[in-house]
Amino acid sequence: MLSWDEYSEEGVANPNVGPTAIPHVEQIDDPETSRLDHNASHSAEALTSENEDSVNDAQAIPAPTDLRLSDLTRPDTLTDNVAQTSHHENTERVTVDQKRMINCRADLNQLVPFKYDWAWQKYLDGCANHWMPQEVNMTADVALWKSEDGLSEDERIVIKRSLGFFSTADSLVANNLVLAIYRLITNPECRQYLLRQAFEEAIHTHAYQYCIESLGMDEGEIFNMYHEVPSVARKASWALKYTQELSNPQFVTGKHEDNQALLKNLIAYYCVLEGIFFYCGFSQILSMGRRNKMTGTSEQFQYILRDESMHVNFGIDVINQIKLENPQLWDSSMQELAAQMILEGTELETQYALDTMPRGILGMNGNMMAEYLQFIANRRLAQIGLPERFQAVKNPFPWMSEIMDLKKEKNFFETRVTEYQTGGALSWD
Repeated sequence: MLSWDEYSEEGVANPNVGPTAIPHVEQIDDPETSRLDHNASHSAEALTSENEDSVNDAQAIPAPTDLRLSDLTRPDTLTDNVAQTSHHENTERVTVDQKRMINCRADLNQLVPFKYDWAWQKYLDGCANHWMPQEVNMTADVALWKSEDGLSEDERIVIKRSLGFFSTADSLVANNLVLAIYRLITNPECRQYLLRQAFEEAIHTHAYQYCIESLGMDEGEIFNMYHEVPSVARKASWALKYTQELSNPQFVTGKHEDNQALLKNLIAYYCVLEGIFFYCGFSQILSMGRRNKMTGTSEQFQYILRDESMHVNFGIDVINQIKLENPQLWDSSMQELAAQMILEGTELETQYALDTMPRGILGMNGNMMAEYLQFIANRRLAQIGLPERFQAVKNPFPWMSEIMDLKKEKNFFETRVTEYQTGGALSWD
């Protein structure tokens, strides 16, 4: 079961707050009001006289030490060290050289100057590529799904399994982002993108729910597949095994082994969970769309794939930056562990492909999917500086690269995917 402990922090007392200004009230010329005001004036004078000594005593009590906002965002304040924070630390302006991906002591509230321009650019691209599930027309999908002879049983299994895994996997992803990764990445421009990514994961979960609801599927069956279908459950279990460590709110970086635990989590999360586990289901659904079947669902998946491609690229940039700033973390044992994780993920996704596609379907079969996943695995290994493990493998689905890169087939759904944007030019690279 995908279970996450609630993330909560110890409450911090507010600094002293000065007296609140009393808003001006327009004088009302009323005899009764004047009488009441007169009586109240005498009462107030009496109270002032009686309590003058008390006020003086209160002023003599020293005010508690103010907690600065910059202190609250430092990594060490995630523990119980708030009270020990020096009053004179982190009061200067942040310089670029002070910024680091992890274990940075600079004020995280100072967004600029940017050190990692690529992170900010990905944030801007994500905002420009904003979309919502309700904008996709699902009418044709509903008619086809309800038709007795519209889809084969194998095609229905593919759709159900894809929605079953993705609907819960993106919740796992979002929880990981919010509960773990965000608080441990100590760079504000990267945090800005992580907030955008977390919102996009919510949109993706919404999109899967929207498809399930539109098609009138059994929600209990679909949302419980990660418990009840072995090939789906194995992927979810693997993801939790490598990511649940950081969900502990007491986990902090700083020590070598803890820094490596974060790096391991990021590799599992970006290179495997988002970088491999999604690709079988996406290629199946998008292949269906290429055959003019379930075009609304396919369009939703195309939008999601565009987002996920950017997520993976961002995560790999973060991983490589951490390696660059902390080369001692990337030792031989860590490299072997990273390679093993990618190989394990490839095998699990291959098993999932064979389970969902025991026979040839949609112009693909189990052997072709296995080769495709090996091709993807080689790419992930190379992206983090590891040698490829699968020799002489090619991409059997070149159209997937075209969809991901969106350089050639931008209009194949005949939708507004090329036109829709908010706040700037839409980037597909």
